[in-house]
Amino acid sequence: MTLTSADVHDGGTIALTHVYNASGCTGQDLSPALAWSGAPAATRSFALTVHDPDAPHPGGFWHWVAYDIPAATTSLPRGAGRASGGMPSGARQGRNDFGDSAYDGPCPPPGAPHHYNFVLSALDVSSLNLPAGAAPAQVSFAVATHTLATAKLTGLYGR
Repeated sequence: MTLTSADVHDGGTIALTHVYNASGCTGQDLSPALAWSGAPAATRSFALTVHDPDAPHPGGFWHWVAYDIPAATTSLPRGAGRASGGMPSGARQGRNDFGDSAYDGPCPPPGAPHHYNFVLSALDVSSLNLPAGAAPAQVSFAVATHTLATAKLTGLYGR
């Protein structure tokens, strides 16, 4: 399975368009366009996370947690992660570490660039049976028990 983006290139710098717009960061806070292919035939849904393992918090920092993305979905447009909508029908967004059930972009402390891992998981269930706004730990545990395949894309951002 492969995960690609016209907005974020693996190993490349994340553009200001996708950076958080608060806490000293001045981005537009739009989730990047994402596309994927090669999911296993048994896929019944997808989960998508964006995680910063370099954050100065135990366990890193979760920027986006989305799940119950229908199996027929093969892409998300730029801005799909807004709290006001844009995700496919039936998809849910969990609570990120900013406390929002939406995509919130990178905003690391000043210093070396951080890695932002976009991970798409193909799942063997159509729903994780979690409510909207579920915590990253809940989603991660449920995803781990139902994963058929994963694809990863890593962007960098520093200030």
